Amino acid sequence: MMNSWTMRLIIANVALYVLSLAAPGLMNAMTLVPAYALLRPWTLVTYMFMHASPSHILFNMLGLFFFGPRVEQELGGARYLWLYFISGIMGAVLSFVFTPFVAIVGASGAIYGIFLAFAYLWPREKIFIWGILPIEARWLVVGMTALSLFGGLGSEGNIAHFAHLGGFVGAYVYLKLIDRYIHRAQLKAATPVVVVSRNAVDRWGRIDSAKLHEVNREELDRIRLKISTQGVESLSQQEISFLDRFSENL
Repeated sequence: MMNSWTMRLIIANVALYVLSLAAPGLMNAMTLVPAYALLRPWTLVTYMFMHASPSHILFNMLGLFFFGPRVEQELGGARYLWLYFISGIMGAVLSFVFTPFVAIVGASGAIYGIFLAFAYLWPREKIFIWGILPIEARWLVVGMTALSLFGGLGSEGNIAHFAHLGGFVGAYVYLKLIDRYIHRAQLKAATPVVVVSRNAVDRWGRIDSAKLHEVNREELDRIRLKISTQGVESLSQQEISFLDRFSENL
């Protein structure tokens, strides 16, 4: 794990937190106020590396430490980093909608994205709250969502509840896009490549449609149109068999 992105993110968060204690101006420069994000666009990312208190960074880094490595191993380093930053940035976006003038710091949005990814990948995995109370990952996310909604709508304390919810939203959308991309890649890989000889194409071209039954003539016209617009490689095995059947003696 020492060379993983999870560990690097933990080190970066802890190092910048310590640095912010020594240089208070750094906290001000990196804090996100959603309404001013266009004037300070770097804060959409930098706010994730600032924390308000020791307990704040401890909770976030523990979450990253326990859930991050397994998610990173499953997704791979590049997708894991995209998940982390998309979740954090979506937390900033949702905060802009609901709490535009509230200053926000912390990796919570990104960490909640990691939580969501864990539950998405292993929904029935048991997680022990306080090391005692078992709960499936999917139900833990449902509970965390409900608490964030209740706290956000009730303006509870100084917790960035909508940043948490934004982390969930960003992670969910990103994971769905990954699933769609992988599904398309699998379909493409499973589709056999049609190899047709030039002689076969020439033979098909000599089929006299006037000698065919009307139903077969319409099918021949359709296939020829498909070849002219999409190419021979677009033909299915059934269409190739149709052409071969009517051109076998030509």
